[in-house]
Amino acid sequence: MLLNLRTLILSFVFVSGTLAQAVPSPDEFLGYPLGTRFTLHYKIVQYVEALAKARPDMMKVEYYGKTNEGRQLLVTYISSPENISALESIRQNNLRLALQSKDKMAASDNTPAIVWMSYNVHGNEASSSEAVMKTLFALLDPANSTTKQWLKNTVVIIDPCINPDGRDRYVNWYHQVASSTPDPRPSAREHAEPWPGGRTNHYNFDLNRDWAWQSQVETQQRLKLYNRWLPQIHVDFHEQGYNEPYYFAPAAEPYHEVITPWQREFQVKIGRNHARYFDANGWLYFTKERFDLLYPSYGDTYPTYNGAIGMTYEQGGIRAGLAIINEDGDTLTLKDRLEHHYTTGLSTIEVASANAQQLIKEYRKYFADAVANGSGEYKTYIIRPDPAKPDVQEGLKKFLDNNGIIYEYASPTKPLKAYNYISGKEETISTEVNDMLISSYQPRSALAKVLFEPRSRITDTATYDITAWSIPYAWGLQAYASRERISGSGFEAPVVIADNRVEGKKPIGYVIPWTSFAGAKLLSNLLQRDVKVRYAEQPFAVDGKNFEKGSLIILRTSNMKFGDTLENVVVKCISETGFKTGIAKVYTGFVDKGHDFGSPKVRSISKPRVAMLTGDGVSGNAAGQIWHYFEQDLRFPLSLVNQDGAGRMKWSDFDVVILPDGMYRFIQDKPGQEALKNWIMQGGKLIALENAAEQLSTLDWGFKMKKAEEGKDDDKQLYERLKRFENAERDYLPSTIPGAVYKIELDNSHPLAFGYGDHFFVLKRDDTIYEYLKSGWNVGVIRKENYVSGFAGSKTKEKMKDGLMFGALNMGSGTVVVMATDPIFRSFWESGKLLFANAVFMVD
Repeated sequence: MLLNLRTLILSFVFVSGTLAQAVPSPDEFLGYPLGTRFTLHYKIVQYVEALAKARPDMMKVEYYGKTNEGRQLLVTYISSPENISALESIRQNNLRLALQSKDKMAASDNTPAIVWMSYNVHGNEASSSEAVMKTLFALLDPANSTTKQWLKNTVVIIDPCINPDGRDRYVNWYHQVASSTPDPRPSAREHAEPWPGGRTNHYNFDLNRDWAWQSQVETQQRLKLYNRWLPQIHVDFHEQGYNEPYYFAPAAEPYHEVITPWQREFQVKIGRNHARYFDANGWLYFTKERFDLLYPSYGDTYPTYNGAIGMTYEQGGIRAGLAIINEDGDTLTLKDRLEHHYTTGLSTIEVASANAQQLIKEYRKYFADAVANGSGEYKTYIIRPDPAKPDVQEGLKKFLDNNGIIYEYASPTKPLKAYNYISGKEETISTEVNDMLISSYQPRSALAKVLFEPRSRITDTATYDITAWSIPYAWGLQAYASRERISGSGFEAPVVIADNRVEGKKPIGYVIPWTSFAGAKLLSNLLQRDVKVRYAEQPFAVDGKNFEKGSLIILRTSNMKFGDTLENVVVKCISETGFKTGIAKVYTGFVDKGHDFGSPKVRSISKPRVAMLTGDGVSGNAAGQIWHYFEQDLRFPLSLVNQDGAGRMKWSDFDVVILPDGMYRFIQDKPGQEALKNWIMQGGKLIALENAAEQLSTLDWGFKMKKAEEGKDDDKQLYERLKRFENAERDYLPSTIPGAVYKIELDNSHPLAFGYGDHFFVLKRDDTIYEYLKSGWNVGVIRKENYVSGFAGSKTKEKMKDGLMFGALNMGSGTVVVMATDPIFRSFWESGKLLFANAVFMVD
């Protein structure tokens, strides 16, 4: 018996020693000390897999997707063996706590807290994915008994790299240009990353602005998984400029008003714990500054509006490489940076474990309160569908489903008071059959309020990002906000598509309504199949059916090469693009009203050859969203041309050239100006956005930027010069507009505004507008009192009136389309996508 006991003890020691050796440290696995070089994404994935193989009882890996460039996206689950074996049960119970489980089982409070930590959303903020390897090892290392204690009541979910494409773009570049010994001087080339940089994903999108909108494939895949878990804590690891120290919670004002006292208090609790470690090590940090909790599509706000304690941690380090000398004369190394992230990561888990029961209790209360009381003054958001735009309604349903927001359909009601988003006034309305109802009394109440409220209450105007984003404005919806709770009892009525068929006759063609972006996607597909398409400049009626201007017309006479297969081709294009509005068959070209199909007022649409200038000087985000728009939304060919090559560019190779927001050097020299102007005069079409348009306005081309009215200095203006130094960071606010919504008036008889009503909501991020065109078309104009929502400084508001926002200027045989703001901003301003398509296809 004694021998058997001794053998058992020796066996336990042997197994324990083997287990300890089986968990490789980052240094052992990588073959170099962590922090001495940057690690490519595939190697990080391999290390994660090696850890999971070494401790399958404590760690699981889930692959949730791939990036545009084919890199693996994954998360890891780390906890005690008992929790890992019950992982699915823990997840399902957590959804019950959040009142979002499909089963009717009771939720248990005796459950681990869930902490989700996301790393490297910005690819060139590269220290965090290095830190994640040290963090994982600390959680699994058999010698670390402290972390094992935390994991008894905590499940940690780690996404080691949200943006692998951007990270590898940065890391590969750095490996190519860095000296064998890191050069810490800021002027060294290893600190000067080339355009577009590694911050963004493949399409140059900032993934930390995309959580709610889910326009990018990385976000779409990640949010499906995130919403299956809904953790109690979420941390987003970042870097800021290398001269900054470290930022952690609590966040800066403004906080959105839906953020609860508990969420605020727990941020302070976590911040104090971080401070304890940083103080002990003599590391500098700051809190409550710069990084606010307002814009809903961040990695801290989106989780916060979904019941979590959402936080951003920011380490100084952008441009730092492996080592850099900061403005204090200190050398900041990659080892320093990853150590700081490692410390706050473990500190977060420590606080979660110490407060797990309270986290679960408050989390449960958060969702119970949401369902019982609703959030905010408006209790029901009413969306009235446009029968001519079923694809918009389908898109909205998908958006709501992706965000877990519940909606119902209305039955007719008695008159009630509601805020009309379009008029900006409270009116008396009645709900109608097919109205979509979004109630505030639901688990995602806070998120619904934040996304749909007409105006956000801003407690501090010094914000980090845009201050307005309401979905009815961004999507161009007829919507109302009511203070009454309206129960949904109706069902969505199916869309009925009439067929005005004449028995025994073949149609001479087909008419496609031009009412939404779905029509533009269908047109793109048709043109690429070489189908000849026309459009009507004026409304018309034929065969007893009315059609609006912009309607697409496909005639057999123009498409004889397809013979009897034309209808099959059209139907196939409709199927591939998901076009839901339906098409009308027409049996005569002799219209009842308007212009006959052979009239010059029925114009042909040629398949344009489109190019966009990119490269150094161009906004990567602006160019990226247009690139994404063409490839993923419109699905139409787009040539990307570096602006450095504009001087050698053969302009005649293209029919349409797009200049995204940016500064263009070739416009500043006379030969470049002349080449561009000659191309336009000969029939080219130039689409110039934001600063590109502003540059062109300095030329003698017929449009000029509107300047603020100037007058003599009165006493008030003189006294305004007497400023206090302590207010230096706020003195600029009266002249700023970080992102506010304005309502502009449209001339919808012009092709640039085909498919729209008499207005359009824009998101404006600067005060640039243009004087009304004297010899062009003022298609979208802003008049007095057209401000709608978001922060705009007092001086900005004074300037933002009586000017041009969108216009078309004819030059010779060509056209310049002027856009003072980006109509497809971050790919979530859905209502602007048709306008951009009009600029590409319709405007002559």
